[in-house]
Amino acid sequence: MLILTILVPAAAGILFAAVPMTKARMKLAVCLALVLCDAAAAASILWGKPVSLFYLTDTVSLSFSADATARFFILLTLVLYTAAGIYALGYLERDEKARSFFVFWFVSFGAVQAACLAGNLVSLYLCFEMATLTSMPLVLHDRTRESVAAAKKYLFYSIGGALLGLFAVIVLVPYTGREFVFGGTLAAASAEGHEGLILAAAFLGIAGFGAKAGMYPLHGWLPTAHPVAPAPASALLSGLIAKAGILAVIRLVYFAVGPDFLRGSWVQTAWMCLAMATVFMGSMMAWREKILKKRLAYSTVSQISYIMLALSLLCEGGFQGALLHAIQHACAKEALFLCAGIFLHMFGTGEVKTLAGVGKRAPVVLWGFTLASLSLVGIPPFGGFVSKWQIATTALKAVPAPFSYLAPAVLLLSALLTAGYLLSVVVDGFFPSEAPEGEIRLERISPLMTVPMLLLCCGTLAAGLFGYSLIGGF
Repeated sequence: MLILTILVPAAAGILFAAVPMTKARMKLAVCLALVLCDAAAAASILWGKPVSLFYLTDTVSLSFSADATARFFILLTLVLYTAAGIYALGYLERDEKARSFFVFWFVSFGAVQAACLAGNLVSLYLCFEMATLTSMPLVLHDRTRESVAAAKKYLFYSIGGALLGLFAVIVLVPYTGREFVFGGTLAAASAEGHEGLILAAAFLGIAGFGAKAGMYPLHGWLPTAHPVAPAPASALLSGLIAKAGILAVIRLVYFAVGPDFLRGSWVQTAWMCLAMATVFMGSMMAWREKILKKRLAYSTVSQISYIMLALSLLCEGGFQGALLHAIQHACAKEALFLCAGIFLHMFGTGEVKTLAGVGKRAPVVLWGFTLASLSLVGIPPFGGFVSKWQIATTALKAVPAPFSYLAPAVLLLSALLTAGYLLSVVVDGFFPSEAPEGEIRLERISPLMTVPMLLLCCGTLAAGLFGYSLIGGF
């Protein structure tokens, strides 16, 4: 069942490349493929059993399993790929390269699910790299000079970070168990006398896999790749694919090395410092940015580091806060990028100033942007409030001063900056201070674009009302 979850979307992508089809048939094929992919993913969540395909060495196998963490990320993948895939049908309706887009769309779908289901560090690394390689063509879809340069930057940062992760995997595999176990599998007897090496490897792994999550100083690919990628690709890169780095860090820290080994070490201190610096820096850069998609990209840098900060607390409450923020950020940020794509279709430009008065021209879209923004700011009852509350209260109890007070302060300051760079768009959109600058290029927006965006906004509300129920198994 787990192998089918990976192979069904990969096979769909290969068929899209091999079989010529009209645009009408392509829409039907995409919908059918999404149904099959979602059915396979749902079956894995319900009935998936661990499986080892083959042994790479005498002791290391390519294995997959569907534990609670895998099921959580598979569910996120299912929801976000489906929503963005339906949106892409409307967004790329007039794009001659739409078929090639869906080729890599479905192949990357399978690769991301493989990373979610990876059962040990080596399997995780291989699937992590495959997710990078298969998602990179989504960035260079337009084939412009800027998109090619952005795709190269995405590839170099991701692979460079993954090489640091590979060093961590090579060092840690001899000291940890063959399969993931929550709480870590580090053997105390074999690790004795090698604590310094293990700590260094863990830190390099966190920093390397953190590159995919946009953690400073390896965050530079996000504000470069997002503005040039098609809106559905940007939405996935921010809402989901960047979280492949989060998943890798979770597996490395909580399922291999173990939080107990890292708690109180210099690794935890450095990790918290980098996460807080990224939260603040990303918010400041977003506040200053005038291009909407680039503003949202810097926002992703900041918001995903909320998850990194929660994980760096190395306790159960921090882990739960990280999962809560992953849910709400995935829904809210994907919704915001889908809104940005609609605005881009309407005006042909991504500048924020063109959106003055857009509330009269596209009220439904701006309301969707508003709801998703409220969640990212942390306004109750949306998911952002619940996750930030969990992270802040856990920090006050789990780590010593000054970090116990500094972490909530950074979260509060970032929330204020988030309100500044997102809600200013909302206010100008509904209550422009002067005549709108943007000239409408496209009047009618397809329901294929608006419905997924609105459903994701509902997801942010559901994350606030029922988020704890969803992570009840952790």
